[in-house]
Amino acid sequence: MRILVTGGCGFIGTNFILLMREKHPDWYLVNLDLLTYAGNRHNLAHLEASPKTGQGGTYVFAQEDICDPEGVTSLLRDHRIDAVVNFAAESHVDRSINDPSPFVTTNVQGTQNLLECARRHKVQRFVQVSTDEVYGSLESDAPAFTEETPLAPNSPYSASKAGADLLVRAYVETYGLDAVITRCSNNYGPYQFPEKLIPLMFSKAMRDEPLPIYGDGSNVRDWIYVDDHCRGVELALLQGQKGKAYNFGGQAELPNIELVQTLLDQLSKPHSLITYVKDRPGHDRRYAMDFSLAARELGFAPQVTFEQGLQRTLNWYRNNTSWLEKVQSGEYRDFMNQWYGERQ
Repeated sequence: MRILVTGGCGFIGTNFILLMREKHPDWYLVNLDLLTYAGNRHNLAHLEASPKTGQGGTYVFAQEDICDPEGVTSLLRDHRIDAVVNFAAESHVDRSINDPSPFVTTNVQGTQNLLECARRHKVQRFVQVSTDEVYGSLESDAPAFTEETPLAPNSPYSASKAGADLLVRAYVETYGLDAVITRCSNNYGPYQFPEKLIPLMFSKAMRDEPLPIYGDGSNVRDWIYVDDHCRGVELALLQGQKGKAYNFGGQAELPNIELVQTLLDQLSKPHSLITYVKDRPGHDRRYAMDFSLAARELGFAPQVTFEQGLQRTLNWYRNNTSWLEKVQSGEYRDFMNQWYGERQ
């Protein structure tokens, strides 16, 4: 199979390419990434150094913009792409609150351009990687999100992802494009950019800096280890039914404060490092995913418990401190310091 993976130098895209390279060494993988602040080409540098596998597989990197019709068209044509898996997105909620415009450009317009190029070149399968945040917020006693839950996004980020999902639906219904949508809960694991909760808390704890927790820390998230999510995307790519959306979750609902306390315990750091900051505007209270449809139709089930996944993740960051230090420099650090400083 010849696949165009967009956003393959980001956190989930990197892990997807690594897993597919391992599971399908005969696949031809093209990684399209613009290399914005959260895209790290070095994540997959070893694949560029050895692009061929012994079983006919190939890895190709292309620095392109998903909003550019000519660049996307050339990749689809020149590499005779069979399927597109779209991970490319602006994904940080805090940044979307600060400036929504890049989120609309990349997540909505970029997805529409990918869909149109895929349609024109008769791509056999399009997978749109989305998020549980398109469903909005759950009360503490409410049942988990299903694929039938109405979309009710509450942040500019989640609104842009919901818009992209609806465009995918429109291309299925209007043009007959063979596309599926995947929606996952909160990912964690190796290579995650440190603006996200677990790597952010890890890096601050290791420096004995205050750990900023929004509000009272009672917001609940369902956590899924990144490899489990990538296996779900693979199943949707290979077995998903045209036009359907599939939820993926990790069966690990935790309040943010409990997660951070667990992380500190594993790092042998005191809970006194925790500090509470002004809550984020429009902060969703709870996410939880019912993935029974994916279990029934795709055979999906999470294989990594939260306890196992958190230990693997923390060990990876311990062993890759130089990676963490490099990506924490410059624009990222300036933005995060300003953002949390305003909430003290």
